[in-house]
Amino acid sequence: MARERRVDLLRGFALLTILIDHVPANVLGRFTLRNFGFSDAAELFVLLAGFASMLAYGGTFARDGVRAGIWRVLGRCFRIYVVQVVLLLVTLGLVFVWWRHFRMEPNAMAPLLGQGFTGIRRGVALSYLPIYLDILPLYIVLLLMFPLIYAVMRVTPWGALFLSALLWAAPNLDDSFNLTNGLNGMGWFFNPFAWQFVFVIGAAMAVLIRRCGGTLPNIAWVRAIAWAFLLFAFLQTFAWKDWGLADLSLLHMDVPDKSNLALLRVAHILALIYVALTSRLLVRLLRHPWVRAVEACGKHSLEVFALGTVLALVGRLVFRTYGVSWQLELAVNAVGIGAMLGYARYLERHRPPAVADMTIAVIPHGRTHESH
Repeated sequence: MARERRVDLLRGFALLTILIDHVPANVLGRFTLRNFGFSDAAELFVLLAGFASMLAYGGTFARDGVRAGIWRVLGRCFRIYVVQVVLLLVTLGLVFVWWRHFRMEPNAMAPLLGQGFTGIRRGVALSYLPIYLDILPLYIVLLLMFPLIYAVMRVTPWGALFLSALLWAAPNLDDSFNLTNGLNGMGWFFNPFAWQFVFVIGAAMAVLIRRCGGTLPNIAWVRAIAWAFLLFAFLQTFAWKDWGLADLSLLHMDVPDKSNLALLRVAHILALIYVALTSRLLVRLLRHPWVRAVEACGKHSLEVFALGTVLALVGRLVFRTYGVSWQLELAVNAVGIGAMLGYARYLERHRPPAVADMTIAVIPHGRTHESH
């Protein structure tokens, strides 16, 4: 199965959206996914991470065996961990320098800076997870679960989904079912026991697409239900009052819980991804040269995510120091998005040709090469 370019494009879009959403008061934040439905870029990214993991690491398990597959997964986890540590140190360094220069008290990083070396040590040990630096630890946990997910999915994909759904239900019935974040004495914001569900759904989707010849079955009544649910979600979540419009929401309801991944968020991301992957729009978009930089972001997601995290931090610091004006918003968004797109294109041009031409196996239906 060839590399799924639509998934790379959607992952790139999610990464750019995460940058925008991680800069509060950003005017572009009004146009991101979270304003048009129950889920946002985080659900999209984790689901597509499950899809990509089944393609990449499933191919290694199928071709080279269990030991090689486990070693490759552990190698990727170690690389993500190194990036997490570097981001933590860079974040602490930037906040400290900003604090000393502008005499501005730190917010989210205050507990770590206040504890000195002890805070840094606990952050490196992942027992302290500051806000905006809690996504990669989730990804590490999900990847560590992948060998078990793959083993069950080889036997029965439906069984894997059923077991995953049971595990997802546990924190939704009892929110104490979580890993502990020592920074606030509470659980992980992205509860891995809940968020593994969309990761497993993405992996199962990769298997389904593989077995259906490279595409999701386009069933008219399923698309109709998906579109109807997306319309309902839009009516419920759109900021009607902020735009000076009459409120068209159908029900009075709280925002669905994100930490434990409420059912409405799962349903919304499923409807969204089904509509996207059964539409010809993404295929047509991929024909345009101007979207290749966004696609490249998805191909090099870890590196681009790391850059976006640092740029979002700088954007938050700039807004907090100088206030929010249209000039600063324009500069922060232009520099941030431009830097991510440019960095992704640079990585794409300089990756080895042997890697660029690889294709991917999913489940053992013949021997093909894998892709990173």
